[in-house]
Amino acid sequence: MSVADSLLAFSIAALLLTLTPGLDTALILRTATVEGGKKAFQAALGIDTGCFIWGAIVAFGLGALLAASELAYDILKWCGAAYLFWLGIQLLLRPRQTFDTNQLERPASSNWFLRGMLGNVLNPKIGIFYVSFLPQFIPVGHSPIIWTFLLVSIHVVLGTLWSLTLIMATRYASDLLKIPAIVKWMDRATGGVFMLFATKLALSSR
Repeated sequence: MSVADSLLAFSIAALLLTLTPGLDTALILRTATVEGGKKAFQAALGIDTGCFIWGAIVAFGLGALLAASELAYDILKWCGAAYLFWLGIQLLLRPRQTFDTNQLERPASSNWFLRGMLGNVLNPKIGIFYVSFLPQFIPVGHSPIIWTFLLVSIHVVLGTLWSLTLIMATRYASDLLKIPAIVKWMDRATGGVFMLFATKLALSSR
């Protein structure tokens, strides 16, 4: 895969992942509704910082791992493919019927940046996902560390733009995500993409 192909493929996958509603989306929508757009943007910046922290952990650990041995690379590849396939099959077969934007209780802390960052950093699924997802978009012969940060940066930019969109259209976005057909379609579309990438990762070579 060329550099341009890697960037394009990852951008499409990251965009779909960003648009699929999850805890981050719930946090942004609820904060914007209850606390206002400024606090919601602070939460979004905290989420972005959490992504970069996970990116740093994965980048340096991943770089050392891939350089260590062929066996380590193969183990990571198959574990990543299995994880992505499991995520995909769950979303395809059991898509959510609703997305509850009120699933988060209002925290006692008024520091929404810290709230967003800790919510991301303390979620090990983010780290597992980065380890599973990012390696397949790193072109052969390129630095895993540099490319991991580049890909995380793309994810963060897309996430920030989506957060701003949600903040500016809080009421409309909340109503849209209450429609079961839309939530089910987004989950199934994301699941299909994850399964395609799982197959691609399993068939890839070093």
